[in-house]
Amino acid sequence: MSGADDNLTPMMRQFRSVKARYPDAITFFRLGDFYEMFFEDAETASALLGLTLTGRNKGGGERAPMCGFPHHAAAGYIKRLLAAGHKVAVCEQVEDAAAAKGLVKRDVVRLITPGTVFEEDLLTDSSANYVAAVAEKRGAVGVAFLDISTGAFEAWPVEPASLCEVLLSKGPNEVIVPDDGYELPGLDTAEVTITNFPSYRFDPGTAAGLLEGHFGVANLDGFGLSGLPAAVAAAGALLAYAAEVQRGSLNHIETIEVRRTGDRMFLDPETVRHLELVEKTSGSDGGTLFSILDRTKNPMGSRLLRSYLLEPLLDTDEINARLSAVAELYRTGEVRAGAQDVLSSVQDMERLVGRVALGTANPRDVAALGRSAGHITPLRETLDGTTASLLSVVAENLIDVGDIAGWISKALADNPPVAIADGGLIRDGYDDGLDELRTTSREAKDFIAGLQATERERTGIGSLKVGYNKVFGYYIEVSKPNLGKVPPEYIRKQTLVNAERFVTPELKEYESIVLSADERQAALEERLFRELRERIAGELPRLKRAARAAALLDVLQALATAALENDFVRPELSDEKELDVKDGRHPVVEKYYLAEPFVPNDVYLGPDETFILLTGPNMAGKSTYLRQNALIVLMAQIGSFVPAREARVGVVDRIFTRIGAADDLARGRSTFLVEMSETANILRNATERSLILLDEVGRGTSTYDGVSLAWAVSEHIAKNVGARTLFATHYHELAALAEAEIGIVNYTVRATEHDGTVKFLRKVTRGVSDRSYGIQVARLAGLPPDVVAQARRILADFEGGVMPAPERQDDQVALFAGRTPVLEEFLARVNPDEVTPLEALELLFKLKRLAEGE
Repeated sequence: MSGADDNLTPMMRQFRSVKARYPDAITFFRLGDFYEMFFEDAETASALLGLTLTGRNKGGGERAPMCGFPHHAAAGYIKRLLAAGHKVAVCEQVEDAAAAKGLVKRDVVRLITPGTVFEEDLLTDSSANYVAAVAEKRGAVGVAFLDISTGAFEAWPVEPASLCEVLLSKGPNEVIVPDDGYELPGLDTAEVTITNFPSYRFDPGTAAGLLEGHFGVANLDGFGLSGLPAAVAAAGALLAYAAEVQRGSLNHIETIEVRRTGDRMFLDPETVRHLELVEKTSGSDGGTLFSILDRTKNPMGSRLLRSYLLEPLLDTDEINARLSAVAELYRTGEVRAGAQDVLSSVQDMERLVGRVALGTANPRDVAALGRSAGHITPLRETLDGTTASLLSVVAENLIDVGDIAGWISKALADNPPVAIADGGLIRDGYDDGLDELRTTSREAKDFIAGLQATERERTGIGSLKVGYNKVFGYYIEVSKPNLGKVPPEYIRKQTLVNAERFVTPELKEYESIVLSADERQAALEERLFRELRERIAGELPRLKRAARAAALLDVLQALATAALENDFVRPELSDEKELDVKDGRHPVVEKYYLAEPFVPNDVYLGPDETFILLTGPNMAGKSTYLRQNALIVLMAQIGSFVPAREARVGVVDRIFTRIGAADDLARGRSTFLVEMSETANILRNATERSLILLDEVGRGTSTYDGVSLAWAVSEHIAKNVGARTLFATHYHELAALAEAEIGIVNYTVRATEHDGTVKFLRKVTRGVSDRSYGIQVARLAGLPPDVVAQARRILADFEGGVMPAPERQDDQVALFAGRTPVLEEFLARVNPDEVTPLEALELLFKLKRLAEGE
């Protein structure tokens, strides 16, 4: 080391050496009971974590920026750094400081990245934590996803245009890309950590060799990866990255699943957000469909239910198998209650198994895994007598792992410590050698414990004390006034202000026995625990199979429980192009947001009526109606009962939504541009098997532009796409489309007005709204009375065919002041009583052009 580092202290040179190996990670450098950060790491971390930035001598009379915190507080700080997209390298002392000659050796024992976290206190129970990798080979694109905490591993061949959508649908916290300048356009790097990895790792041949070696196979054909070089490249690179980060066994990654966008219903991020499936648009978790359905009893079931919501099924047989299982649990309260009782005692076996495989499971983790494994057979027994095919599959996979539970129960104490070093984790009677050491230590400690009374009596020193500290070991303490009574065999060991401390040959002998036995006991306990953990690791496939089955049963009972609690019914599924719902309800709105009873509504979409054009006042419930029908379809296709009196659902391949107004200023996109981009995505990707929700398309621009766009979009969907569509709008002019006989029908949300106050009836019926009641709603919102009054006057002018003009002090200009003879002749020819709605719209455009002098 030369140059600027020549003047560094030995410890600072050690830090620099560690940091050079992990330049893109913030290094937690262990000093005693603290983690310290130095130089640029300290400056970054102090700002993010609110730590005081101080300094430490780095040599040559200069100080290095420094900040830190007690080591026991690390989890909270790591979590905050990961959330900000940073990586953390944990550098520990790797030798005993007391035995070290010179500077204590330190090394990185764990590299923690946003996508490879597996520690319990850094994860969210109800959602997976994915790291992804992307590879592009000969024009084909492959994506791989890995949840290292559970071993779930997927490879996806995707179209280049769908890459970002697929990534966003899984929500990885970290994406691995080749370090040769590969870019991911369209991905928000503020929310996803992008990590560069050596490009040679993405070579299909290299990747295939790594995967084959890991899975112990001659080729990858059995996984369905034949002919998918990009997917193989992504998966191999991702496995290599995980191995490099974890530095341990990845045996819990026992298979890889090949996925395609057509395997399940693909939900784009806009649809997930607009329907508020797992998160409110405000960012909170409550008040979502997930919160309604999540009646699971353990984290495994909660994560699986969340994945079901984000990946609904497409196959009617598979859907009906889930529905039949839910129906049986719905009907049989005794079976459901029995399963719930046992599931409540099953902990997160998937992640516990993952920590065992990674070699990081502590004694308390292993004990929890043992208790959970012991509940698998009783859980299977709760399904005795059930007949649903899927429940039979669950029972078959709840295989007996009681032997593993027995090993753990026999080996570990009832309440073992978290840390191996704390001792006392192995049960008495498990190992003869350990029992002998414990007996030796206990007898020696008993002698020492009785020594105080013995020596007080023998010496006559009533205040004599026998004590222990880590530095001096065991001692006999005598106060200074009693020093004259000290026997000659006492050996002075330490002088205090008011006392002297002594040892005796006998005390030293017993101290040696205790310390030797305790040291050997600690080493033996650690060895026995590691052997137990390795033995369990050899049974991971059995444990994972049982865990997955328990998670599935948890989801099925949760859906049955939610159905009972919320008065849901079993839907009828078909492959027909239909949606027929009687008295449908919004499952979230009716539970959380109404001070009055929810008004149910019907919907019918079929081969001849594919497109509902919904008009009605603001606040009348149009958006709720759109969303509730999409949620009913989605719930049916995950195998859930639905909020309705009856429901017949023709399976849809995609659900598309364009709801609400939002901008994306960070990318320079206005509200209207976002609206049009989302609409364009729908028109490009929807099929006749899709369900489309459109709410107020065209509202972000001028009235004429907006009406024209909404008209053209509606016509295109009805004529060229043929998807089942619900379109809410205030453009009443669009009602004329129903006359074109292209499958568009008019519906309205009813409302009444009395004395200028609007009352929303929330009932959807056939027909067209006569107006939007916007001024009445503005009045309810608290607009100043003079503004409301002026708005009424302006509206009256519009409705009377007069163009309002700005008020002046002396007069008010009429609509067509100074109108031309051509305009007067045109107006004279128009008879409002004889024009159709479509002709009226055309006349309006002509009138505008004449008024502009065209």
